[in-house]
Amino acid sequence: MPGENDDPRSRIHTIPQPSNPTVMSSKSTAQRLPPPEKPEAIRTRFKVIAAFWAVVIFLGFPIWWKTTSIYRAHLPLQEMVDWADGKTCRPVFPLEIRLEAPYMQRSEAQHLLRTTQHTLDDHNEFSAHHLRLKLAEDTASPEDNANVQAQPTPDGLGKADTALTVRLLPQDDLTAPKAELHAETTQLDVMYPPSQVPAPSSSNPPLSAYIAGELQNLFTEEKATIAQILSDSNLGGANTNAPASSNNQQPSAVLNSISPQLAESISRRLRRSMKYAETYHLAFSLFTPGSEPSSWDIQAAVEEYISPLLQALAPISNFTVDTQVQLYATFSPTAPLPEYDETQAAWTLKKEDLSAFINAAEWPLSPSIGNGPTINFILYVPTPSQSPMLVKESGATSWIIPQWGGVFLLNPPLSTVNDNPSNPAHLSKEALRAAFLTFSHQLLTLLGVPTTPTSLPFRLQTLIRIRAATLLLSASSTMGSLARLTESLPSIPIPANVAASVSATLSHLTSACTHLRDGRFEAALASARVAETEAERSFFEKTMVGQMYFPDEHKVAVYLPLLGPVGVPLLVGLLKEVKRLVAEWKARRAIRS
Repeated sequence: MPGENDDPRSRIHTIPQPSNPTVMSSKSTAQRLPPPEKPEAIRTRFKVIAAFWAVVIFLGFPIWWKTTSIYRAHLPLQEMVDWADGKTCRPVFPLEIRLEAPYMQRSEAQHLLRTTQHTLDDHNEFSAHHLRLKLAEDTASPEDNANVQAQPTPDGLGKADTALTVRLLPQDDLTAPKAELHAETTQLDVMYPPSQVPAPSSSNPPLSAYIAGELQNLFTEEKATIAQILSDSNLGGANTNAPASSNNQQPSAVLNSISPQLAESISRRLRRSMKYAETYHLAFSLFTPGSEPSSWDIQAAVEEYISPLLQALAPISNFTVDTQVQLYATFSPTAPLPEYDETQAAWTLKKEDLSAFINAAEWPLSPSIGNGPTINFILYVPTPSQSPMLVKESGATSWIIPQWGGVFLLNPPLSTVNDNPSNPAHLSKEALRAAFLTFSHQLLTLLGVPTTPTSLPFRLQTLIRIRAATLLLSASSTMGSLARLTESLPSIPIPANVAASVSATLSHLTSACTHLRDGRFEAALASARVAETEAERSFFEKTMVGQMYFPDEHKVAVYLPLLGPVGVPLLVGLLKEVKRLVAEWKARRAIRS
């Protein structure tokens, strides 16, 4: 037992140090390790991570999928493409020509019809546009010929399916047949010598050849225009395996066979005319650089000269009319001023300066009123100091601005007050007659009405057939564009109303094609108008157009800042648990082995 005076330090024993420093380091490290987790803590952590992932998988992901999924209604894509490629419908135009022969025996009239039809078929170079002769039911029989007078009857006129009525009238003082087309109807009177009534044994009588030639001349411009439309749409060559015989040529061959003058006239008319619209807004404007005239009898002038034409155009498009009067409407500062021509004793505008005549910066000309395009008609009354005013090269007082409208320079009689000439304060309906007759002609030109023949009803019937073909091809092309857009953008939404519009478009396209094939052109145009409207509505759907400009990179930029802070801890915790489970599985497997 140690003594009380012993030094405590003498009782400290020296602990021998290990000779290897590595052993000391491992022991100190082992002393710093945390205690092992309890099984309850491991199970709790596993349950927490599993609960988070269960919420993500079974609640969060379905809600995200439901709220962000893109609805794509079913579209008949192959059928839409077939319409665009011309595989479903090839437009044909069988024009029915009604033949009236009240002074012929029925057998003679039937023989004349057969020989004329045979001549037409032999000379028809375009199978999509052909003439079909039909004998009128009221053709006189032998016993009642004496009661028929040589006057045109209203029976058969005005029928939508009858392109032309040919009425045969004998005249004793003729040596050769002649034809006259009525200016107010679609009737062609053919006067012939009684000696040219075809005999039953004749195979090619002169009267048949004459009638066939007149019919071909009447429909030459229409046939060339339709061939041009089909050629531009690439539908004319859809049937490339068909032989280009005399009665089955392609549109390009028809265009090559017409005269250069006619081809230039058709091309010029198509360039100047406006694109088809369901509704056109007509704006009649009176402009004058002074204070007079300040009023005009516009309502009476429109009702007298414009309204009848708009009623005739009603099957093709709808029209609204707006008017305005603008005083002190001066020329543009940059526009060339009129020059006085002593030889014509008038103020003249050069032809190359007509494009700068409209002062678009100061004249209140609205480019569009409502949904449809606006056709502007400008009635300009120059100041007395610059009256009369006309175009220098042609001496005309009017011109057309392609795809925009028309201008008329009105030079009214001047009144003298205190030796100062002045324009009348009011323009009457009679004073507006020349201007509005010109406006009506300009309107027909801007709408694409053919220039020949002289009969306006005949030309309007031609326009109906041209518009029916144009709208059918346009709606078909829109369907093809929509199908290609849908296939190229899988993430674009397709609302149910788009599918309904596509279904309506295809249905009306089928109806239009059927009506064309049967020769019901007004019904075909009505169906084609609906098809074009529905096709445009489906293609320019607002939700679809907006999605076209929303790329996938924008989605990444939206989701990454939201999901990154939450997803990284969950993913790291899941990986750790997977590693732990794998390690435990390997340990149990090692113990068993």
